[in-house]
Amino acid sequence: MWVPQPRLLWWVGLAACPALALAPTNDATATLALAVVGVTALVAAWDALRVWQRFSRFSISLPPVVRLAKGHAGTLPLRLDPGGPEGLRLRIAPALAPHLETPDPERTVVLPGATPSLLDWPILGPTRGRFVVASCHAETLSPLGLWARRRVLPVRCEIRVQPDLVGPMRRNAAFLVRGGAGARSQRQVGRGREFEKLREYVAGDGFDEIHWRATAKRGHPVTKVFQVERTQEVYVVVDASRLSGRILERNDDEAPVADGRTAEPLLEQFIQSALLLGAVAERQGDRFGLVTFADQPDGFVRASSGRSHFSACRERLVELRCRTVSPDFEELATFLRLRLRRRALLLFLTSLDDPVAAEGFLRGIEILRHQHLCAIVQPRPRDVAPLFSDDRVASLDDAYVALAGHLRWQELRGLQAVLQRRGVTLVPAPVEGLAAALITRYLDVKRRQIL
Repeated sequence: MWVPQPRLLWWVGLAACPALALAPTNDATATLALAVVGVTALVAAWDALRVWQRFSRFSISLPPVVRLAKGHAGTLPLRLDPGGPEGLRLRIAPALAPHLETPDPERTVVLPGATPSLLDWPILGPTRGRFVVASCHAETLSPLGLWARRRVLPVRCEIRVQPDLVGPMRRNAAFLVRGGAGARSQRQVGRGREFEKLREYVAGDGFDEIHWRATAKRGHPVTKVFQVERTQEVYVVVDASRLSGRILERNDDEAPVADGRTAEPLLEQFIQSALLLGAVAERQGDRFGLVTFADQPDGFVRASSGRSHFSACRERLVELRCRTVSPDFEELATFLRLRLRRRALLLFLTSLDDPVAAEGFLRGIEILRHQHLCAIVQPRPRDVAPLFSDDRVASLDDAYVALAGHLRWQELRGLQAVLQRRGVTLVPAPVEGLAAALITRYLDVKRRQIL
């Protein structure tokens, strides 16, 4: 696209227009006018040709994938190649998605000739997801400043805004401490329940530790040696249904909103808690898996370990969104029963405030509870608490709110009792303490070796 500049308009207005106005007076004036107009047109055409030649060789390239942490500033590297020995002065603006923010909508840069230059463009991703940069807009002036040529250069770059783990890891740093060689950060209860090897009998060994078949075969007592449970499979099941789209008030002093952005739904806390548990499980030597569901299971990452596996789980959660559907726990239980053959720890991040959802969960858990160890970590609203548990009641309306919270707390306790009789633990936790409650439940299972 060609854009005439004010210099060209002034030149035409001060030179060509007066010459054309005086052309009809006599032949000499007409010849001079034609000469002025011709020179003006030739200079403008030469200037346009020069900028076309120089700018046609210019190119922009971006990396195929750029990863950002949600809410943290990052950079988009642009590789600018002038394509020739001559330098260029450019105005550049990448076509960013509406969900990406940048302090500089456009920039003016000067490129030296012959060698490509690298430009780091500051961007911020306030929302999780995958966003594509499909084009960059560039503009440069002609050598005489008469024309500006604009181009839309096609590029292909995917910006992945991943869940933010910096703040949650800082708040839960105690769970992420790795001890020295041979040290365990969690105390184990008991001798261990996983068979390791056989050894010769030593005075003091109990009769329950003797391997009778090996004793009969060898002709002398042989004792079994057990080790602490390790390399167990842990799955976090994340609910992305309508109940996870709610925004609950936090109990801590940390503001839930920042920089004018809206408060985050429960699903964001679920995602952060799941990834933090994956990091803790990696340090404990266990294998971590991930399941996401709404009205049906829509994501499954089989339990494994390693940095690449953690990255795969994080990538899987990049585009997870709340859906306005009710959770189907029976479909989820059938899905897990068919795919998980080995006994595993299943940690559900969901909300059972809705009686219909709680009833569906009770039906679905019957399929899983006999083979797997199940636990639920549920966000507890701020006002759900026993009556007279705080002194914030200052008016009659506050008293009614506290009474309603007490009734909901009673219903939650009743659901806890029903699940406990089925061997399932329900852990209600405040919104800001979901990750800590989830990790604490996992470490308690490890410590007691009940998996």
